[in-house]
Amino acid sequence: MANLNILLVDDEQSIVTMLEKVLKKEGYTNIKTAYTFKQTLEIIDSHPFDFIILDVMLPDGSGFDLGPKIRERSNAYLLYLTAKTTDFDVLTGFAMGGDDYVTKPFNPLEIVARIKAVERRSSHLSLDGEDKLQPFIYDFGYFQVNELTKELKVDGKNTNCPALVFRLLVYLCKHPNRVFTKNDLFEAVWGMDHFVDDNTIMVHIRRLRERIEPDPSRPQFLVTVRGLGYKLVMETKT
Repeated sequence: MANLNILLVDDEQSIVTMLEKVLKKEGYTNIKTAYTFKQTLEIIDSHPFDFIILDVMLPDGSGFDLGPKIRERSNAYLLYLTAKTTDFDVLTGFAMGGDDYVTKPFNPLEIVARIKAVERRSSHLSLDGEDKLQPFIYDFGYFQVNELTKELKVDGKNTNCPALVFRLLVYLCKHPNRVFTKNDLFEAVWGMDHFVDDNTIMVHIRRLRERIEPDPSRPQFLVTVRGLGYKLVMETKT
């Protein structure tokens, strides 16, 4: 827990101070803060982060516009803080690189719970406990996944991948050619302590296909099994 690097981004000093105090009380001591769009990019360019809490409304720009720029620099788990609660706004957050969102006003312990949930799922991302026996590098020919370094290479090039999308990819890599329902993926990647609707899962499937497929409109790796769910196809070497 103490090694988790967290960045808090909000232009309201009171919110930053409150979150920092609560997180440190819970044992999260590696915390940095930013208050503007520009300052956030400067800090991310000089420090690695595991978890970023980002307010949508910043004085010099939108957090939604900042999300893709963060994704160019980091695979950290990105949680948006927003007062906007429509389905369109939520889906916009996911489309702009976000992994999760919390609406204002919020209880700071909810943020702590989200961080702990991410830690739990990162440590044992499995339905059946077999993951510890699996390799950490997965080679699908066109793309390779390194679970330890959190790297995705597609067609020989490093490709940025949001934290939650990366966890979804790793989970599927651990179980190639196995069909998963949306509910299977929900339980394994998001966890039972978090509500996720079908649209959210579909958005993350689309975002993953945009990264690993030569033609996302005609997927050959992450395929839909009609009436059942999804599977990540790995050809058996003969």
